[in-house]
Order: sequence, then C-alpha cells, then structure tokens
Amino acid sequence: MLWKTFRWAFAVTAVGLVGGVLYDGWTALGIVAVLAVLEVSLSFDNAVINAGILKKLNAFWQRIFLTVGILIAVFGMRLLFPVVIVSVSARLAPHEAVRLALTDKERYQELVTDAHPSIAAFGGMFLLMIFLDFILEDRETKWLGRVERPLARLGRIDMLSVCVALVVLLVTSMTFATQAHQHGGHHADKAQTVLVSGVAGLVTYLVVHGLSGFFEARLAGEEGGEEGGGATSGRPALALAGRAAFFTFLYLEVLDASFSFDGVIGAFAVTNDIVLMALGLGIGAMYVRSLTVYLVRQGTLDDYVYLEHGAHYGIGALAAVLLVSIRYEVNDIVTGLIGVTLIGAAFWSSVRLNRATAG
Repeated sequence: MLWKTFRWAFAVTAVGLVGGVLYDGWTALGIVAVLAVLEVSLSFDNAVINAGILKKLNAFWQRIFLTVGILIAVFGMRLLFPVVIVSVSARLAPHEAVRLALTDKERYQELVTDAHPSIAAFGGMFLLMIFLDFILEDRETKWLGRVERPLARLGRIDMLSVCVALVVLLVTSMTFATQAHQHGGHHADKAQTVLVSGVAGLVTYLVVHGLSGFFEARLAGEEGGEEGGGATSGRPALALAGRAAFFTFLYLEVLDASFSFDGVIGAFAVTNDIVLMALGLGIGAMYVRSLTVYLVRQGTLDDYVYLEHGAHYGIGALAAVLLVSIRYEVNDIVTGLIGVTLIGAAFWSSVRLNRATAG
C-alpha cells in the first residue's frame, strides 16, 4: 500500500534530483533536496486537512486531485505563481517577469519579497477563516475541551468568524501602516494593499467554501429524496461527485495555494533560481499529495480522531505567522516546527484515547 501510494512521489524525486544536476551541477542536487524537505515540513498539516476533505470525494475526483491537482500545485503555484506576482506587483509584462526570473535573479527576488505583504495577507486570512470555522463549530469530538467548549458556544453567533477575521485584518493593516509611517514612503501604500489583499482572501474563502457546501448539501438532499425521505438504509456516506466534487476540488486547490505561500517565499532563503525552486518545491508537493491520499485510504483520521484538531490548530498558527510576517521576519524552521508539534501532540492524544478505549 505504501509503495503503491508513494511510487509517483519517488519517481518525481528521482527525476527532480537528476534534473537539478543536469541543470546546474551537483550543488543543485543539495538545493533541490533541501527545498523538498522544507516544503514537506511546512505542509504536513496541509496533508491532514486535505485528507479530511478528500475522503468526501469519489474515486474519480481523488484521482483528479493526485493528477491534475499536482500539475496545478507544481507548475501553477511553485513555478508560475511567483512570476505572476512579480508581473502584477511590478506592473511588468509576463514575458518580462520571466526574463527577470531567468536572467536577473536578484531583482526578481527583490520584487517577490516586496510583494510578500499582499501574499501573506491573502493567505493568512484564507487560513484564518478555516481555523475559525473549525474552532467555533460545536463538534462531538473535542481535543482541548476547556478551550473548545466555550468557543463552540460563541460559535452560535451568526457570522462571528467573519467578524473576528475582519478585526484581525484591521489590526494587521493598522500595524503595518504604523511601520510604513516609521520607515518613510517606500511602503506608504502597503497598508492599503494588505487590507485589500486580506479582504480578497476572506471573500475567496467565503465564495469557494460556500459553493462547495451548497452543492454538497444539494447532492445530499437529492440522495435523501431518492432513498425515501432521507433514510440511509445502512448505506455508506455519500461520495461527492459532479458540481459538489468540482467545487470541493477547487477549495482544495485554493487551500493548497494558501499553504504554499510561505514555502515559496521561504525558498528564496535557499535559492533565487526559479527552476531549482520549482524542482524542489514540486517534489515536496508531490509527497504532500501522496500523504493525503495515504491518510484517506488507510482511514488514519478515523483511527486517530484528534489529528484533524491538531492540523487545524496548526492552520491557525500558520495564519498568525503569515500575518505577523508582514512586519517581522519569521524563520521557516519555527513555522514548520509549530505545525509538526501540534500534529504530534494530537496524534499522541489519539493514541492515548485508543489505548484507554481498548482497555
């Protein structure tokens, strides 16, 4: 099972490492390997969250996630996304942005770094909404009961997550505006950019997640009608297909994009070569996708019930890191360790629960 699920990840690893050597010699091999490890460490909680969503889809859409989805993840987010950001933020033609990426790597890195506030605001708000909607929902299974029970009661207030997110965004943009004022006019227009980008991230979440939920509920209603007023007759949970599956897949891709923001920006600490960056981050993305499918097929989230809780807390931490990074530099090692630590704690709590139940 392990080999079957990860065989494409192993193949991509071999091709990526060889491609790095052929492109820029043996030094490139080490750079590609480091970037792959960086991507996996930063996105482990992404795999857990994705697995919780992917298990709702039917087999066809799961294959789409691992095939078409990985092409979007590797070529779209890890190769084209930085170029698009440079093109939009610096108001350059796309071909000019590509030329910079290949021939003037220092200037290209400078432009991507300059666009970091808007990237962090968009991704931070999207991830913050995921965390808030999870933590404010009254769930049967609770990991940190003393925290989650009162928050679940607060979650009964309509649109509370949106209100909290907007307050966080306002505080973030005002904090950045203070920094801009202190440092002069170079960043004078960035506070507005942060505010607009954050609102865009919030709206994107509401639209994509809302459409996914709408078609999922509609499909469940149609299935219930066919079975006679909603009787399940012992049948397994409905696997999403059609428009419900499409918007769920779209939601997964936007989620993956939000997780990849810090990896793409952090990769510049290792190299500013866009080809090596795409190879290394692409390998890491492939492992994250394969791990997601593995978790679904093994039923890991059902066996270790607190894993999703730990991953969502990791999402909340990552959202905070992204928003803080607008003003302060945060080391990628810290970012990766936060997610791994939270998921590790949730896993251990799940193991203890399973032992107690079995005993």
